[in-house]
Amino acid sequence: MRKEILLFNKLSTYQLYDILQLRSEVFVVEQDCVYQDIDGYDNKAFHVLFYNEETLVAYSRILPPGSYFKELSIGRVIVKETHRQKNIGHELMKLSIDFSKNNYSHSSIKISAQQYLIKFYESHGFSIIGEGYLEDGIPHIGMLLKS
Repeated sequence: MRKEILLFNKLSTYQLYDILQLRSEVFVVEQDCVYQDIDGYDNKAFHVLFYNEETLVAYSRILPPGSYFKELSIGRVIVKETHRQKNIGHELMKLSIDFSKNNYSHSSIKISAQQYLIKFYESHGFSIIGEGYLEDGIPHIGMLLKS
């Protein structure tokens, strides 16, 4: 599996297309959620891509502190349906967290997690903060990994 972490301006048009296609496939079609995925934050982010041959199978977006939350944020965490249950999601989070800590060692990491994934994120050291809320019609919860 090929793994890359790239700033927005280093993405090829093919990589950007792959990212938007996978995000649409999972967040819009699979989760039946109509929302504005292209939200104006991609150009501020580091993009974590996992390719199996030429297919993008996992992705996350890392936003530096002050871009979305006061803290650094990891979001848009996805694994293509055909590649789930293979620990790719755990590899993706580990790489995203390691990159974040290596490049922003003084920042905690805040995420807006879908509530059904609480245990997954807790396994990576995140703790629940605050109360649950609806985001785009899906139950979410704030979670924090302290620096």
